[in-house]
Parts: sequence; C-alpha cells; structure tokens
Amino acid sequence: MGIFDFLTGEFIDVIHWVDDSRDTMVWRFEREDHEIKYGAKLTVREGQAAVFIHEGQMADVFTPGLYMLETNNMPVLTTLNHWDHGFESPFKSEVYFVNTTRFNDLKWGTKNPIIARDPEFGPVRLRAYGSYTVKVSDPAKFLVEIVGTDGEFTMDEISYQIRNIIVQEFSRTIARSGIPVLDMAANTRELGTIVGRDIAPRLAEYGLEMPELYIENISLPEAVEAVLDKRTSMGVVGDLSTYMNFQAAESLTHEGAGGAALQAGVGAGLGMQIARESAQSGSLGASTSKTPPPPPVEKVWHIAENGESKGPYSRAAMGRMVADGALTRETLVWTAGQNGWLAAAQVTELAQLFTILPPPLPTNS
Repeated sequence: MGIFDFLTGEFIDVIHWVDDSRDTMVWRFEREDHEIKYGAKLTVREGQAAVFIHEGQMADVFTPGLYMLETNNMPVLTTLNHWDHGFESPFKSEVYFVNTTRFNDLKWGTKNPIIARDPEFGPVRLRAYGSYTVKVSDPAKFLVEIVGTDGEFTMDEISYQIRNIIVQEFSRTIARSGIPVLDMAANTRELGTIVGRDIAPRLAEYGLEMPELYIENISLPEAVEAVLDKRTSMGVVGDLSTYMNFQAAESLTHEGAGGAALQAGVGAGLGMQIARESAQSGSLGASTSKTPPPPPVEKVWHIAENGESKGPYSRAAMGRMVADGALTRETLVWTAGQNGWLAAAQVTELAQLFTILPPPLPTNS
C-alpha cells in the first residue's frame, strides 16, 4: 500500500445510514477518529435528518437529499471553524442521523386507578388503556433535550416518559369532562383528541409530536362491573314472578326432562300458590312485607356557559337558577341519554320551570 492509499483511508468521503432496526430514533455515524474529507458525499434518505455536532456545539442540520460537504452548504460549521471559502482541508465532526418517521402501535395505560366524579354513581375509579404514534418534529431540539451523546437512542428509552405524560393529561381531561361513565365509550374519540391536543405543547419541548392517540377502553373496577351487570340483568328480566313461571314452563320442553321436571314444575307452582294464599289470609300468622323498590335516580343536567360545561345540577337547583335569572329558556342544557345540547325550553322537565308563576298579590280592602 502506497502512502497515498494510506492517507486516503484516513478520510471519510461517504456518509449515510440505512436503518433496519425499526426502533432506532438516533444513530451516530461511526468514524473511528477518521476525519471527514472536504467535499465528501452526505446521503440523507426520506424519513431521516442528519445533524452535525462540532466540538460539542450544534452545527448544521440536513434534510433528505444528496449533499457535497463544502463551505457553501455548511454555513454554521464554516462559521465555527472560521473557514474561508477556499478552505479544503479535512475536518472532524460528529454526525447524528435522526429517524423522523412515525413510531406506530405504542401502548399506554393507567398504572393506578383514576378517581373521577360521576353524576349518577358518585366517586368512581377508572382504568384506561390505548395506543399512540410519535415522531421527531425538530431533530436538533430532540438531540439536545433528550439524546445528548448517546450513540444509539431507541424508542424504548423515552416511551416510559411519554406514557407518564399521556396518563397525566388523560386524568386531568377525565376529571373535568363531566361525561357520565356509561357514556364514555361513545366519546373515546373526542377524549383522545382533547388529550392529544393538551399533550402537544409538552412534547414540542422535546422536539416530538404525537400524530395519533387512541383510547381503546375505559373500565370500572371488577366489583363495580359485577354490580352493574346484576342491575342490567334485573332490567332485562322485568317482572320476576312472570320470569319464574316462564322458566318452569320452559324446563318441561327440554329433552330428558320427563316426569321429574314435570313434578318439579308442579311442585314449584303449588308452593308459590300456597305462599300467596298464606300471605293473603294470614293463616300462617306471619306478616310478609315487600321490599320497597329503589328510589328513582334523580336526573341531573349540565349547562353551557361562556363556552364551558358546568354542572351537574338537579331539577331543584335548575328551578332556583330560573328564579335568579341565571337559567333562561335559551340556555343550552344536556343530560345523560339526551341527543346533543338543547335549549332549556325544549326539554319537557325544564320547560315547566318557566311556566310556574307566583300567585297575584293580595289587594288591600
């Protein structure tokens, strides 16, 4: 090997990066103390950015394209080195390639339950999970704020911090939304949009953006869900006595039921008949009392005031607001099960509040 070949091997004349890892966000070009040749070729592919660091200072940032590294397209590096336009010596700089494509199907979830106030159930604990995508929007800021001197920075190194930001903003959004728990499944897309909008300024400080945020599920604790299932089953069954008679008759039609099923059904019918007659005549000397039905759930409303949702308020509270003039016929209101916001005068329960007038004052005779 001649001296010219040896010197040529000490210089870098082609700089590029091909990523096949699928999770690398930043990769430092390895030059092993070799100097970069003046006029070297820099290839930046789509979905990449190249950032030059010279003596610990941020220099030039290159977007996708093919470049000849000369003084005319390295203005910051030229200024830092006090180069003249005719300077053609090799130079030493660190080159970081930043992946600017989207990192998809990243998961988030609430590690601990979120306490929220529901207008129907009161204080409830909620859990949620979903997915999101993230990408680098400002390679220079991301390199300075997050990566530092890491030669290979992956998505796993920042995903935990991003998940914490998502959960924090999700908790704040749920707490102030006022959406009933039973209606949250129909509003997951709107909630995801609000959370993503609130997260954007925080991520921008790191040179990141979140194009998509999905809320896949919002759930109650298992014990609460079990009670809710029982309540739903009671609503489906309806009249319990009719349901029991239907079950007894249905059992007779099942294959293999035979005389035993018939006898059991007749016995059940006789037992119910005896119990009814005993309760009516009092012959057994025992007084039976029916458990009163649960009180009806009071309906509550939210009102729109100055572009914000306030409430919930009971009907009595709404009546006081009408008397004080704080609630008018044109005020927009919403309650669970209502199709969108309506003027108070269009809601039957509230329209009556505007028609109740005090009696005329007595006249002095």
